[in-house]
Amino acid sequence: MIHKQPSLGWLACAALALVCPAATSQQALPASAQALPPGARQIAGVHYVELAARALPTAPWAERVDAFWEGYSLSLALDEAQIARLAGLQVDFYVVDHKDDAQWLANRALVDLRGGPSTHLVQAGFAANVVELDPGNIFGGDGERLSRGLDIVVDVDRDGTLSSGDCIDGAGRAPGAGLLKTAPLNGPYQVVEQIYSAGTWLGQDVYYPANIAQLGPRPLVVVSHGNGHNYQWYDHIGFHLASWGCIVMSHTNNTVPGIVSASTTTLSNTEYLLANQATVLGGVLAGKIDRTRIAWIGHSRGGEGVAHAHNRIRTGAYAPVNFQLSDIKLVSSIAPTDFLGPTSSLALGVAYSLWTGGADADVNGCADCDLCQTFQLHERANFERYSISLHGAGHGAFHNGSASTVATGPCQLSRTDTHLVMKAYFLPMVKHHLFGEPIVEECLWRHWNGFRGFSLPSTPCLVVDLMFRPPASRRLVVDDFQTNPATNLTSSGTSLVATVTGLVEGVFNDNDTVFTDLAGDPMNGMTLAGPGDVSAGIVFDSAPGQRLSFELPAAGRDLRRYTHVSLRAAQATRDPLTTAVLGEHDMEVALLDGAGRRAVVRASALSMGISEPYQRTACGTGTGWANEFETIRVDLEALLRSEPAFDATDARSIELEFVSNGRIGLDEVALEVDP
Repeated sequence: MIHKQPSLGWLACAALALVCPAATSQQALPASAQALPPGARQIAGVHYVELAARALPTAPWAERVDAFWEGYSLSLALDEAQIARLAGLQVDFYVVDHKDDAQWLANRALVDLRGGPSTHLVQAGFAANVVELDPGNIFGGDGERLSRGLDIVVDVDRDGTLSSGDCIDGAGRAPGAGLLKTAPLNGPYQVVEQIYSAGTWLGQDVYYPANIAQLGPRPLVVVSHGNGHNYQWYDHIGFHLASWGCIVMSHTNNTVPGIVSASTTTLSNTEYLLANQATVLGGVLAGKIDRTRIAWIGHSRGGEGVAHAHNRIRTGAYAPVNFQLSDIKLVSSIAPTDFLGPTSSLALGVAYSLWTGGADADVNGCADCDLCQTFQLHERANFERYSISLHGAGHGAFHNGSASTVATGPCQLSRTDTHLVMKAYFLPMVKHHLFGEPIVEECLWRHWNGFRGFSLPSTPCLVVDLMFRPPASRRLVVDDFQTNPATNLTSSGTSLVATVTGLVEGVFNDNDTVFTDLAGDPMNGMTLAGPGDVSAGIVFDSAPGQRLSFELPAAGRDLRRYTHVSLRAAQATRDPLTTAVLGEHDMEVALLDGAGRRAVVRASALSMGISEPYQRTACGTGTGWANEFETIRVDLEALLRSEPAFDATDARSIELEFVSNGRIGLDEVALEVDP
């Protein structure tokens, strides 16, 4: 979600009993929110507000989002300040192509993409002013952009122009909304695939747009296969990303000796292609590779290898000749091994993504195999990071080679369905980090139940668990359980009050070799940490009405600077409280202010929940595989809507109240802001 201004500006007015000004947004917003990118200018008299929203069938009625799938509903929601200002007025709503402030100043005419504006009578009450703007008819646009930028305008004086007193979501800072094309579909370019070899361990399978001669320099995506795999088994990645404007190179990978040799072939193949683009493939790529925009994707040993390759450059063990460390914008590991451990297999200071298959019969995730536990690499990443876990996906389902998907367990995903999911998440990652489309970041954290669109397969076997953590510059950690191990103290030094039972804080590492539910192993099923790792959190038993209350540090008391409350949680595998009700676990997320006022929203009202573990056997007795954490990000505006008198400048604590019995793991309670 790309917030153009603090989404809680209306709360500042309500909390301080002020009248929100009708002049410029500069008057209404805190000073920290007024900075604009170079060259951008605010349009005098126009209100810059959040309008785009996903409509909800029950309270809180809408949540602020910016990304919408083409073919699905696009909605608007007026906030309380605008409702008060416009109450009783007939206004026109426009959906227009995005323009920056300079473009709006040059031409203020409103040209609606639906053929004309829609009219709305502004009424009292928030729910009455959540309005569908389009049921899914607006075209997502041509070209290689995944998102079509839109601005949403409330034309208050109904004169068909953007003028003083009107409201706009978008303009100078960023689009108000992004209409996303269906990510698994091919992009606008035909693709050429060519295979060649430049010598031992320099075999390369290259994919590029057929019209590359007419295009500018392209980002480079390098694919490193796993042990026993083949570099020609990644057509689903190569053809797809090349059709959207990338050059993709999959190379032979020297995995048999181990991870160090695998990382060497990733490095040497990247170097070779960059150094020889003038002659490789007859020079068709000459001057067409943008060496400042590189992504590394690896599978299995190759997945660990790309993380290790990045670490070798970072530590000075390898000095690249044809690119720099900062040119690597994304590192992604698909079902990676973890042979080298916490000091060598890690990607620091770079966006990192992890893929895990719940049915993987090779890198299987069992408690008795530390080198088979994928989540450890994710936990070591310290910048923007993502995790995509697929119940039922086997190790071989991630490539398109041999017949076997190397899977065990129920409800297995086909290779076709797995590849659709890979395309649905890889493309936004690449578009975000290599093409500079920040609005598509929402694809990487919004819960798949409420944001699947046409992008994901319809099979009932599909369960997607997403973890997301933005860079440190965009979050205030309330409790990540990495320091202050006492169970009544948060890592930020504030108090933690718990009425749940059986609460234990510790490293997220299963303490024996099985997933059997044992009273002496409170971290059963936890595989986020291995030997030498430090990732920690809490586990506890929940019951209806029980709570956890995290006191906010001083920096978190003024909520107007934040957009989301975030946490990650998992159900504990094979515990009787989990197996008694196999389904998503719900909870209430609440905030308390200094006067004791409580704002609350149920996670399920936002289409969120904590999935049950994949129902796989082995690795001990019982049913259920490793605990899969999911990130729950709650829109602050939606949460605070439940208590209009809430003082957003004096928030005191985040509360989690549980509505059912369960055994839960919890980590990373934070306040976050979107860019």
